[in-house]
Amino acid sequence: MADLPPLRDVINRHGLFASKALGQNFLFDEQLLDRIAAIPGKLKGQQVLEVGPGPGGLTRALLRAGAQVTAIEMDRRCLPALAELAEAFPGQLTVIEGDATKVAHGIEGPFHIVANLPYNVGTALFTGWLGGEAWPPQWASLTLMFQLEVAQRIVAEAGSDAYGRLAVLAQWRSSSKIAMKVHRSAFTPPPKVMSAIVHVTPADMPEGVSARTLERLTEAAFGQRRKMLRQSLKGLPGALAALDALGIDPARRAETLSVAEFVAIARSLSAT
Repeated sequence: MADLPPLRDVINRHGLFASKALGQNFLFDEQLLDRIAAIPGKLKGQQVLEVGPGPGGLTRALLRAGAQVTAIEMDRRCLPALAELAEAFPGQLTVIEGDATKVAHGIEGPFHIVANLPYNVGTALFTGWLGGEAWPPQWASLTLMFQLEVAQRIVAEAGSDAYGRLAVLAQWRSSSKIAMKVHRSAFTPPPKVMSAIVHVTPADMPEGVSARTLERLTEAAFGQRRKMLRQSLKGLPGALAALDALGIDPARRAETLSVAEFVAIARSLSAT
């Protein structure tokens, strides 16, 4: 195992600081980082994709756990520090410079995605990983840091204030849970809000349902969440007829529908 200098020393030596524009907040606590790296399970010999490693705090923990890590980083300032990590763990770390929303990483599945996601792109990346018709996905699990409020939206139950489109997309063919809360004081600089680690694993995909149809359905339903379904879904062809066929009251609002009810509506629309 590599004998590494403290992360603070590495950051100071390279003149790094957290970029507000990139949504960066650094974690220095090695024990906390090791706990995060342990959430997906044993990673020895496993492929891991890390997005936004920054100076490499979580990367260190993943490498210590024995993972084969591919890290995508768009901040060129951090590349020298990551290059040092690649030297310290020969053959374990591949660094790709670029925007994770645009870069094709080229890892063959299955692989785990583990990331302290930049707050400004985290939700977009997450919904992208949840999407697509092919299922199960190439990723074996997602272990992702979010603002606590976003994490609560991902695992929310129908009828709760936090329940919305993100919950349906995360739960209709996946299992999602909050694995750990992280206090704002753990970060440098401290963000204004608390954070949490969400762990997601693929589940069975319901038969007869198009992912794109479900995405369009939830987008329409929650795009006007204060309106009754008869209003929010009237622009989606076949949606009101599906409600009638399924016995779902069109006077209800989107946040009252369970994930199973959204799946049933999407199945009806997918068949038309």
